Amino acid sequence: MTDIRLEGVGHSYDGGRTWALRPTTWTWRGSRAYALLGPSGCGKTTLLNIVSGLLSPTTGRIWFGDRDVTGVPTAGRNIAQVFQFPVLYEEMSVYDNLAFPLRNRGLGRAETDRRVREVSRLLGLDEHLRRRSRRLDPGRQQIVALGRGLVRPDVAAVLLDEPLTVVDPAVKWALRSKLKEIHRDTGHTLIYVTHDQTEALTFADEVVVLNEGRIVQAGEPGELFLSPAHEFVGHFIGSPGMNVLPGELSGGVVRVGGTALGRASGDLPPGPVRVGVRPEFVRLGAGHGGLNGLTGRVTGVDRMGAYDLVHAAVDGHPLVVRAEAGTAVTVGEAEPLSFTEGRAFLFRDAVRCGVVEPLDGRPGA
Repeated sequence: MTDIRLEGVGHSYDGGRTWALRPTTWTWRGSRAYALLGPSGCGKTTLLNIVSGLLSPTTGRIWFGDRDVTGVPTAGRNIAQVFQFPVLYEEMSVYDNLAFPLRNRGLGRAETDRRVREVSRLLGLDEHLRRRSRRLDPGRQQIVALGRGLVRPDVAAVLLDEPLTVVDPAVKWALRSKLKEIHRDTGHTLIYVTHDQTEALTFADEVVVLNEGRIVQAGEPGELFLSPAHEFVGHFIGSPGMNVLPGELSGGVVRVGGTALGRASGDLPPGPVRVGVRPEFVRLGAGHGGLNGLTGRVTGVDRMGAYDLVHAAVDGHPLVVRAEAGTAVTVGEAEPLSFTEGRAFLFRDAVRCGVVEPLDGRPGA
């Protein structure tokens, strides 16, 4: 499959005063499944529409392999695109909707039938093949639209823009699994736009996180969760997101609210820092190893069933602990806290700059 390469690609809707997508250099490697993840307005759909040719970039070049397609219209790029809401020929049957892009490209009757029935089986459409598309509910129509994008064996990429918005939540999990199965079968390059972290993390080989028109981090789902390179990634991925506490670095020691938490890795200059740690890596009570010394005053508890979320305040700043279900705490009481070694990160200007390490192997004091 063809690599899709962006060279300094950016787009502005107001003549360069602001950027919907800041100039970006990036490569989508062939045959991989990607998720473009970020909040509304961060540039996801703009980037997708530039790749598809629906939008011409303000600056930069787009390459499909060794072919410059910057000025090539959508029809000449050999891509399939699935939009947020279903786009179908409503008077055609489901079978004919799925077969249309194959017939339009001159694929033989037998191969067309084989491809249609294979995708139909994977998407659970077998019993609907002879029904007119307009007689389906919106969620089922979108599943047919997904099938139209996935049925072609020859595309450079399949672009999916929030494709499960109108699909019943109970069906979404199964559909994501089906998409992964089809991806393994076809080897298509898939680029999947979503604001839903669960969709991104469960679907993609690699997740590309955008914020304010720029890529802030890209990596496998586990990497983004365990090792966020930007405060936004720590906040946006995870439920709840990463705790961030203001701190101060002096003499190599990181202090939060005047309490020494640990040493900064590397050779960072003194000054303000922000300490980020996920709720999963905070424990109530001292003596767990890792980073000790901080105290939090309990402000509330959310009983989630399988686990508890204990809310606390550290030097007046909020912090959440993911604790075992039924953890005994009292609102208003102070609790010692410990952070898992290697999972408390230092940030400056929202970018990760180091890790908090134990004070010579001894708990902070």
